[in-house]
Amino acid sequence: MSGPEEHLVYLGLGSNLGDRRENLLAALRLLQAEPEVRVLAVSSLYESEPWGFLEQPDFLNLVALVSTSRDPRGMLEACRHVEDALGRVRGERWGPRVIDVDILLYDDLVWEDEELVIPHPRIGERDFVTVPLAELRGARPGGVSPACGRGASPESGASGLRWFGRFEEEEWHG
Repeated sequence: MSGPEEHLVYLGLGSNLGDRRENLLAALRLLQAEPEVRVLAVSSLYESEPWGFLEQPDFLNLVALVSTSRDPRGMLEACRHVEDALGRVRGERWGPRVIDVDILLYDDLVWEDEELVIPHPRIGERDFVTVPLAELRGARPGGVSPACGRGASPESGASGLRWFGRFEEEEWHG
């Protein structure tokens, strides 16, 4: 008898309020603690200028690869649980936030309902997503899969993207 089907999900995480690095680390730990969710890999951290609403602090961003037996709505529930636990206040669109956890890709699924669109609708427009996503997927910078858009490299300076560092696995996994 086999267990529940496992799905590979790429999540985009970002923070620009408070201790951004610690907020991202706390989000990874909370994701790891969610039932039926296991963090497999985490990209480097990248600092980026705000997107949309520009009068706010710079963001720290990363992409995490997780394995889950949850369906897309269940994964969205886990992401929202993490955001709520860290004090995310849903205010202005593209405004400042303690934490943001977005589902970027869920296997090869194409999904759309009133709350969730997969792949993320603006995945290819944001270098702070395409660069760490390419890093995790083993793609060369600028060589993201067609579903993900054009890609970029941190060296290009696109959108003011800057490499910021990495978490050691024991920081988020332990």
